[in-house]
Amino acid sequence: MTSITIFGNGNMGQAIGGVLAKGGASIQYVGSADTTAQLQGGIVVLAVPHPALQQIAAAYADQLAGKTVVDITNPLDFATFDALVVPADGSAAAELQALIPEANVLKAFNTTFAATLNTGAVGTQKTTVLIAGDDATAKQALAAAIQAGGLEAVDAGALSRARELEAIGFLQLTLAVSEKVGWNAGFALAR
Repeated sequence: MTSITIFGNGNMGQAIGGVLAKGGASIQYVGSADTTAQLQGGIVVLAVPHPALQQIAAAYADQLAGKTVVDITNPLDFATFDALVVPADGSAAAELQALIPEANVLKAFNTTFAATLNTGAVGTQKTTVLIAGDDATAKQALAAAIQAGGLEAVDAGALSRARELEAIGFLQLTLAVSEKVGWNAGFALAR
């Protein structure tokens, strides 16, 4: 059985946990502000706002070493909804990898809304989780857990592709906030 720790138990944390538990994973939830938990999972999902990444990395660097750490954040300027707050040639995931170099950081779940994770569908298509990262074994383990939960998972390439995933997430969020799409919408990957 796969053991997964999820920081954050909001809509996204609960939706991701639901998918992974449906696939048979054991889920441990940790509050986003908690700095003293013993992390049980070999996979750690950071379902927290972007600004919390640095605090979690600092508090748990030793425990995250050797683990797969999944960054789901979209590093938006939430004051304006007009820009990403990371350099144009970088990503939140790359910044996180630099903070915890002994972990295998992946970018995933940031291009899906909680509703599409809960229903397993975007329109008539199965929900697809795009995964970017440099460690093939880590990506395969996360993809297997997602697929066991009934969703599709696609390897989107190296961690450097996280900036494109963050741009897609940014676009999707701005469309939803401006009510051009609903929070149950998204981008589907048809094959």
